[in-house]
Amino acid sequence: MVEIKTDENLRAMRDAGRVVAEALAAVRKKAAPGVTGRELDRVAREVLTAAGAGSPFLGYRPDWAPVPFPAVVCVSVNDAIVHGIPEDRRLADGDLVSVDCGALLGGWAGDSAVSFTVGRARPADTRLIDTAYAALEAGIGAAVVGNRIGDVAHAIGRVCRGAGYGIPDGFGGHGIGRAMHEDPGVPNEGRPGRGMPLRHGMVLAIEPMVIAGGGDDHYTARDGWTMRTVDGSRAAHAEHTVAITDDGPRILTAL
Repeated sequence: MVEIKTDENLRAMRDAGRVVAEALAAVRKKAAPGVTGRELDRVAREVLTAAGAGSPFLGYRPDWAPVPFPAVVCVSVNDAIVHGIPEDRRLADGDLVSVDCGALLGGWAGDSAVSFTVGRARPADTRLIDTAYAALEAGIGAAVVGNRIGDVAHAIGRVCRGAGYGIPDGFGGHGIGRAMHEDPGVPNEGRPGRGMPLRHGMVLAIEPMVIAGGGDDHYTARDGWTMRTVDGSRAAHAEHTVAITDDGPRILTAL
């Protein structure tokens, strides 16, 4: 079931989304060679606590997970696509880092992700990250009243495939509102003109993921959470919580 949000609901979701944006900005500022994933998690926790917000990530345990997620952010490094558990491993110069964060505030959720390079960036990584953001921008651009979920999926997939990158099989965005994961699902590839029609008041977490090697295969690491590329190539992830409105898409997790 898809809940259509009122304009008041959207304003409340914007408050949650702003907390997410602030947490991600603080994490990105902290990230540097020598910093650990656990330190980045602590930075995000401080932002959430200061805002009086909770975390939809901490303690989250879907059916497939062997243990509850132990942090408020996912920190996925290099060949990790998503769901990376923050560790004591120190970031190295040139690492590609994707950080996913959520917040719960006033009964509403926000969810967003960023990718960036720590220290000196490889040109190939810069192109990969830029493509993830271009795909996100394309997906947001298609998230308009009168379009369908398939239009959003097609816009994302066209950018990713056009750049020669893989799209992790089975992963995509989702509806969001009172909970972090709600209907409908938002694939990162699809056929235009198909799927659920978009209406004013729907809210989607749009999140393209790209694999540098061009393949779509991935596997779950021993921690039961981290999803890694099978070919060992690097991955990037970008995400925003976006409201569908009569005035066009509204990004609720922008800083």
